[in-house]
Amino acid sequence: MNQNKSSDQGQGAPDPEIWSSLKTYWDTHLHDLQVVTSPVGTPAFFSQLDEYRFDKQRYLPPLVDFPSFRGRSVLEVGCGAGIDLMRFARAGALVTGIDISHTALDLARAYFGQQNQPATLKRMNGEAMSFPDDCFDAVYCHGVLPYTPGPDVMVRELYRVLKPGGVAIVQTFNRRSWLNGLSKVMKVELEHTDAPVSRLDRAGTFRAWFAPFARVRFITERFPVKTRLQTGAKAKLYNSFFVGPFNLLPRRWVAPLGWHLLARATK
Repeated sequence: MNQNKSSDQGQGAPDPEIWSSLKTYWDTHLHDLQVVTSPVGTPAFFSQLDEYRFDKQRYLPPLVDFPSFRGRSVLEVGCGAGIDLMRFARAGALVTGIDISHTALDLARAYFGQQNQPATLKRMNGEAMSFPDDCFDAVYCHGVLPYTPGPDVMVRELYRVLKPGGVAIVQTFNRRSWLNGLSKVMKVELEHTDAPVSRLDRAGTFRAWFAPFARVRFITERFPVKTRLQTGAKAKLYNSFFVGPFNLLPRRWVAPLGWHLLARATK
């Protein structure tokens, strides 16, 4: 029941069957689980997930600046197991996380309990949130838009629940990226292309979703790092002969080809 993987537009009010399949899929497909060797839900499990996450997405800490949200209310839409949300919490933010997956929320509750960090965690659809208008200082949504039927609808919801002057940090996948091109050349599927909704977006379409915001900074990021997820001959070729030479290229040449399109938007 896959939606068009290269669609540029949101799907409007989605069929309930799509949301049912999305919930089922994400209850059984925890992101990055394949790289973790410790038992699921243990402190070592969360530590490994955190280490892998911020090695692969090493640009995130300087870009997000987690400590700058100390004392502010932060909502993460699609919080998963709570890895990014924990960074906000440890920095002193007042955190709320929502997700459609029971499995993810159970893990996030376990993680926050182990770390003795307070958090409000709720099962909720990010395209139709039950929060009132203007209630969060910041909203964060990373790795979610590509898998939701109406990404434009979700961005409007992020705008609605954000306080005036608040900041939204939002990410999607770039169709015109090094990783998409390499996956076609190497004939290696991108992650979660079997999800009920899986999409790559054009930069222009992504920018258009943020028209209501007062100010937006658009950033292209996520350049090659050595893979720990893939194995075999293709992974060895990638790690040995692609990652290093690519990262020697001047960033101004390759900046538009980053795998992640990001927006840091002020309401």
